[in-house]
Amino acid sequence: MDGFLDETCGGVTELRVHGVAGTPPEGTLNHPHPRRVTGDGVTGFHRRWWPGGRPSGGDADVPEARRREAYAWGGLTSGGRAIALWLPLLPFSLANLSFFMVPRPPRGTRLRRATEAAQRLFALLLTGTLVGAVTRAAVDLVGWQCTAAGGACVRDPGLGWLHWLGAWWGDEPSKRLAIAALAPVLVVVLLWWLARRTWERDERTPIPAGDAPHADLPLAQPRLWHGGAPVWRLRIVHVAFAFASIGLAVSVPFAATPRGLALTVANAGVLAVAVVLVLLPWIARRLGPGERAPWWLTYACRGLGVAAPLVFAATIVLALAGLGPGAPGRGLPGVGFGAFQFLLMVGVGLFILLTIGVLARMDRGVERPALGGLAGWFALMIAAGAANVMGLGLLFWTATYLGGPDHGIFLDDPVWWTATLVPLLLLGVLVLAAVLRLIHRAETRRLTPRLTHYYGQRHSGVVAGQWALAALTDRAGLVLAVLTGIGLAGFAAVTVIHRFHLIAPVGGVAGLLAVTGSWAMVAAVAGLVLLGRRTYTDPRLRRTIGILWDICTFWPRAVHPLAPPCYTERVIPELITRVGRLARTDRDQVILSGHSQGSVIAAALVLQLDPSLRRRVGLLTHGSPLRRLYAAFFPAYFGTPALAAVRDAVPWHNLYRLSDPIGGPVFRRVDPLGEGPGGGDGVDRFCWDPPRPRPGQPLPEARWHCDYWLDPPYGEALDRLIKVKR
Repeated sequence: MDGFLDETCGGVTELRVHGVAGTPPEGTLNHPHPRRVTGDGVTGFHRRWWPGGRPSGGDADVPEARRREAYAWGGLTSGGRAIALWLPLLPFSLANLSFFMVPRPPRGTRLRRATEAAQRLFALLLTGTLVGAVTRAAVDLVGWQCTAAGGACVRDPGLGWLHWLGAWWGDEPSKRLAIAALAPVLVVVLLWWLARRTWERDERTPIPAGDAPHADLPLAQPRLWHGGAPVWRLRIVHVAFAFASIGLAVSVPFAATPRGLALTVANAGVLAVAVVLVLLPWIARRLGPGERAPWWLTYACRGLGVAAPLVFAATIVLALAGLGPGAPGRGLPGVGFGAFQFLLMVGVGLFILLTIGVLARMDRGVERPALGGLAGWFALMIAAGAANVMGLGLLFWTATYLGGPDHGIFLDDPVWWTATLVPLLLLGVLVLAAVLRLIHRAETRRLTPRLTHYYGQRHSGVVAGQWALAALTDRAGLVLAVLTGIGLAGFAAVTVIHRFHLIAPVGGVAGLLAVTGSWAMVAAVAGLVLLGRRTYTDPRLRRTIGILWDICTFWPRAVHPLAPPCYTERVIPELITRVGRLARTDRDQVILSGHSQGSVIAAALVLQLDPSLRRRVGLLTHGSPLRRLYAAFFPAYFGTPALAAVRDAVPWHNLYRLSDPIGGPVFRRVDPLGEGPGGGDGVDRFCWDPPRPRPGQPLPEARWHCDYWLDPPYGEALDRLIKVKR
């Protein structure tokens, strides 16, 4: 290859790890001609290539002396087109996030394990919620109602593609249900394929062997990033649960017949086994070196993985053979199972609230966790809300497409009452936006006089507004709490109204709210479909959507195996191997430079490195959310003990700006509005942003969260970390 590319490994390597949005290598390297030196099209390590030959200057790469390298991992969250299919899986990712938000007090091991079991059951019910929505839309609205003899699909010529189902089997409902059940089956197969594909790519990546001097810290345990076996077991349980719930929808209407009853019992048995297995602590336990799961658990999961599709196949075959006329009713008999599942989810949610509250009380100390330690419960509630919005949106869209109530399509009152909550939530969002705007204005007025000394009368107001806007991130817990509170209060109110038949969701204010909510959810589902379609074809939009997965999928699939995959389970092993390659001897050194999410990856990496390798590693973080977000929401993993362990393991400098809405100090503020330049402990360093202009000059543009390496403190911190001189 013409030009110059340093392919050596000796000396000092500045290894940059980018943050969210899949920053391309040329952006991370700040160089127009990157070249991959190792890796593949999904992840890889890149260096600078000079087409004109070996460059000169202090910033250039020098073989066996110094170089700049970038690790690109964005392809795991924004590279492939299949990522467009991840959008409906957000509730599953939130369930996994909630697991790592739970407090872990030393004296609460048994209670924490009970909480984790409840979280796994809640995650299983989330699978049932989304699969149940597709099942009800297909099996109930289409198979049972619309294609029945005299139904809308038979009468309406606009639904001709469904006409044959009613024309052939209008009086044989079991055959219609068997055909309609293929739609949710395809969804389950798609979920299984996505989960298995990413499991083989990422979660089966082995962690290189090494010592773990901080094994008491959850973040330092190698088994955290190696979940091949537990994710496999959980995936079998969830897929079996999904197949059995679809099978029940087909068999329950015919439970009065011997064959229908046998199928119902068989499908219910599969559901029961799935629930029992998901509650066992070993089902999701990640194992360290030399540890093995009980042999019977593997056989139980394999047995369930075989029994579930066999029972479902028998259900479909016998339904196609004919199971009789079925039970009478406008809606599909057996929908009550969905109501039972929903009530079970409510009960499990209350249990999790109670146990997390006790754990948070036991864990009181120097940390100030977000939402008083209850962030995990709030994340679960948001997951449940998102799953129900998507599920009900699909129901309302299907009912509208089939003609709605005017054409005999029936949806029961609980569905309409749930729809009334959506306008209330939207109103809550508007009120919160107004409150945050008032907070921003008040903070701007407070900061303006304090910044006059640094930016002058002319620019202090503008800078104060920028810093106040960035500070709104610290209100994230308040926003989540208020929105969740509105949703739960509304849910309690409509539950009481429906239970005691106070009013009906027809006409009046209740009817208006129900109709508005139904259309809002239909619009949400339609928007999700359109967004997914554009994401499939537009790489730039994939990188933007990838920001969501960069945040949500840092954590392993601890409770929900069908969520988008954890990229860290591939990233950490690859980085351990690469750092070991670049820092083989005491004359070599690697400076890990992590921006934004890359700083979180780098901190987790440091605790996984062998102690002999750490002596040749330095850490430079910038725009880091370690303290501001991760220590607040995941204190058991990124609290003060873990961050202090990172500080003790390697030399560390952290750069932050007050204009940055994501990053912040890790240990102590050293900015003029905090403790001042003398108040730090050597880790945190403040960067002015916007840069302070000279008298009479215009105010430079703010960089906000980006381009820290262009700030003078970056080069100064990098020079301080370099110990190897050549």
